[in-house]
Amino acid sequence: MQLFNRHVSTRSLTVFSGELLLIFGSVAFAAALQRTPDLSSNLWKILLVTLVCQISLYYNDFYDLTLVRSNRELIVRLLQAAGAASIVLAALYFVLPDLMIGDGIFVSALCVFLIAILGWRLLFNRVSGSRRLQEQVLFVGTGDTARKVARQVLNQQEFAYHIIGFIDEDASRIGERIVNPGIVGTPADIDRLIAEHHIDRIVVGMSDRRGRLPVAELMRAKLAGVRVEEATTTYERITGKILIDDLRPSWLIFSEGFRVSRATRLMKRTVDLAFSAVLAALTLPLMIGTALLVLLEDGRPVLYRQERVGENGRVFTLAKFRSMRKDAESGGTPVWARDRDDRVTRVGRFIRKSRLDELPQLLNVARGDMSFVGPRPERPFFVDQLEKEIPLYQQRHAVKPGLTGWAQVKYRYGSSREDAMEKLRYDLYYIKHLSIVFDLTIVFDTVKVVLFGKGAA
Repeated sequence: MQLFNRHVSTRSLTVFSGELLLIFGSVAFAAALQRTPDLSSNLWKILLVTLVCQISLYYNDFYDLTLVRSNRELIVRLLQAAGAASIVLAALYFVLPDLMIGDGIFVSALCVFLIAILGWRLLFNRVSGSRRLQEQVLFVGTGDTARKVARQVLNQQEFAYHIIGFIDEDASRIGERIVNPGIVGTPADIDRLIAEHHIDRIVVGMSDRRGRLPVAELMRAKLAGVRVEEATTTYERITGKILIDDLRPSWLIFSEGFRVSRATRLMKRTVDLAFSAVLAALTLPLMIGTALLVLLEDGRPVLYRQERVGENGRVFTLAKFRSMRKDAESGGTPVWARDRDDRVTRVGRFIRKSRLDELPQLLNVARGDMSFVGPRPERPFFVDQLEKEIPLYQQRHAVKPGLTGWAQVKYRYGSSREDAMEKLRYDLYYIKHLSIVFDLTIVFDTVKVVLFGKGAA
């Protein structure tokens, strides 16, 4: 399903909802045990504790079911989240003592919800692993697209899919392994396989369809209640990015999305101005401190100005705190920033990791060159290269570039053509599903990226 314009699996939503109730119930139960007077009037305090605990779990990737597979990983991340929540609540209670529900209630609740959440997650993993609760999926086609999507399904745990096998036109290939499992039949076998394996979903991943698509069989399957969809649609839902390797231009033309209304653009601009003003006011001391550190280590200039490509290919000048030596591009030719780049100064490494070097871009947001959320702006030199090498690369300039973005929070700092192609997949997904609510969820994720240093180079 789509939640806040992001595809969220039923599994993840079930886990999240269950733990939300468990945390709230644990705090309320602990308060009731200590006979807290007028418990109903303290409901908002219980909700505050629940919110802090849930955010701590989210920021510790506790709801990434692909990442949290083993029981050891589950316990470690649960304890890390509980520790983070305890520190945050202790700080809040120190500053605002009136937020406390009662002495010792949170400690009691912590013990209860740790046991409850651990038991709930272990039970959920056991039950949800049952094949009866998984969707049975059949792939039509054995090309690169079908294989890539099938591997993605096998590698992730977010969506409850079980692959029955692949359909290929050549009957002699039946039994051949593709990615595990293998080819289980030809188009003529689709009806039999649907009845035999109770197929719920058919994923069509054929590179060249002219004269080969089993239209009659797929039509019967669809009329029988089986979901039939393109492999690119499946890939988009389970990864949060768009598969551009075998993407036909007609898919972009006829696909829903990729249209931003005037009302959304106006609201987005209003949010940009509000966010940039508030963040500039809050971070002014940090900007002054960063400027002094850069000045003391490597002298002037403190700011680094560089041409970047913006909306509709318009070039603008971007400002950042300088994080590299002054002779970083002494040869005159732009060079990709590399991981552990030796041109980065000691202060530069710190401000890159903490994203402090990006703060001057708030001026670009205020001027309208950039948005708060959008694709990362690239330099004209690299854009010219990448547009020749990567199909659809120019489509990322359909919206304003952003201070943060979907690709920035989902993927590491890019420094190659392959990285640019991977980030384009995320950028196109963002452009397709652009909305104010989606922007706000990206800002929420950006806080996690900054706190844990993900994606920075």
